Parts: sequence; C-alpha cells; structure tokens
Amino acid sequence: MSRIEKTFAELKKRGEAALIPFITAGDPDLETTLKIMQALDQGGADCIELGIPFSDPTADGPTIQRSSERALKRPVSLPAIFLLLRKFRKSSQVSVVLFGYFNPLFRFGLEKFARQAAASGADGVLCVDLPPEESGELKRWTDAAGLDLIFLLAPTSGAERVELVGRASRGFVYYVSVTGVTGARRSFDDKLRGQVARVRQATSLPVGVGFGISTPEQAAWIGGFADAAVVGSALVEKIEKTKGSSNKAKQAGAFVARLKRALKQAVRSAAR
Repeated sequence: MSRIEKTFAELKKRGEAALIPFITAGDPDLETTLKIMQALDQGGADCIELGIPFSDPTADGPTIQRSSERALKRPVSLPAIFLLLRKFRKSSQVSVVLFGYFNPLFRFGLEKFARQAAASGADGVLCVDLPPEESGELKRWTDAAGLDLIFLLAPTSGAERVELVGRASRGFVYYVSVTGVTGARRSFDDKLRGQVARVRQATSLPVGVGFGISTPEQAAWIGGFADAAVVGSALVEKIEKTKGSSNKAKQAGAFVARLKRALKQAVRSAAR
C-alpha cells in the first residue's frame, strides 16, 4: 500500500476528506518552497501537489502560469526538485504528488525520472497533458518505482472515459470541477455533486476534486461528497502577494489550517 493509499484509508476511517494544497516548486525560490511545504504539513495538509514549472502550462490559469514563470527565472530543474524533496523528507512523511506536463519528463528520461522521483520521496505523479491511452511507457516506470500515476476526469468525460481512468489510475482520481483552466472561482455548478457520485460508482479509488476551490466554505462543501479537495490558485496567489520568505510560509500554513478546520467541522456537522 502506497503512502497516498494509506492516507486516504486513515481519513476514510475518520469520515474525513483529504486536503491537498498545490504549490509550484521554486516559486519564488527553492529555499522558500521548502519552508512553505513544511508549513503546509504543519497546517494539516494530507498530501501536497508539488508543481514542476513549465513554460507552457496549458491547463493552468494566469495565477499558476505566473508562478511557473517566476520559478523558471531561477531556473528550477528536476534534479533541483528531487533535492528539495529529499530535504523535505528529513522532517515530513506527508504524501507528495509531482504535478506537471509531459515535455520535461520526456526530456529528462521517463525511467530516470520515475526512479529518481521515488528515491527522493515522491509518492505519485500527475501528468496533466498525458491521457491514459498514451501513458504506457511512463506507467511502466512509475509502476516499477512504486509511484501512483494519477489521471484526470472532467465534466465532459463520458462513461467509457470514466471507466478507463478508473482502471488506469493509482492513488486517487483527480476530477476537474470545471471545463476550463485553473483559477479561483466564486461558485460551482450544482451538478458537481452528482458528477462526482457517478465517478465514485465506477471506481474503488478515492476521488479528489480540484480547479477553482478558494475558500474554507467551498472546501467544506466539496468534502461533503468527494474524498479530497485540491486547492491551488488561491494558495499560489497568497504566496505571490505576501512579502518575505518566512511570511510566505506562515501565510500559506495559516490558510491551509483554515481549510483543514473547515473540512473537519463539515464532517462533525454532518455527524450530528
């Protein structure tokens, strides 16, 4: 059982949804990223999505695009991210998913990427622009390295796609809440609850929902019917607008703590 699977199993026993914050590695620099990851862990994150910066992040809105641009000015490489992970593992055992695009992985070498990612302490990989039909080579090496390869579903996904992703994924299934790019949103379609229920009927894997969650109230609502709430743009924006390395980590940790409290309170309210 992988670390991600153990995390979801423990949360299920408590009737609690996972909180998965996203940040971009190297934004604004790798030293600060380490401090932020530690703060997210302390704030109650159940898993961390660590973004691999890329020059053309087609699934991301302007907030995360800017974070990639800032990171790439350093520049930030995969070996540097692996070193960051090894440093993080000295003080934390929280699950980490590497979130990125296929081009950097392909250029680095898929076998080498999977092997070094696992050796550095990563638990999973989510390659945004790699569909299951074209994932055979990467999945071969992630499976061999013990990494969970996670795939995406969207509101436009039909029954066959849902079944395919459910079979191909490991760890959890990532459900994109909207037909669009990442970015904080004021509200969600009421149909989302039913859409997630349809996915959960087709797979035994946990289903996490992301794209757009920006407030504790939204996270709590998502946690009422999904297995995880993924929060990215709202957190990246807080990091962007806060000055000072220590302050960025402090604000990030405090924001995650508020999100986590809301998820726990939602479960307690439902229990009453």
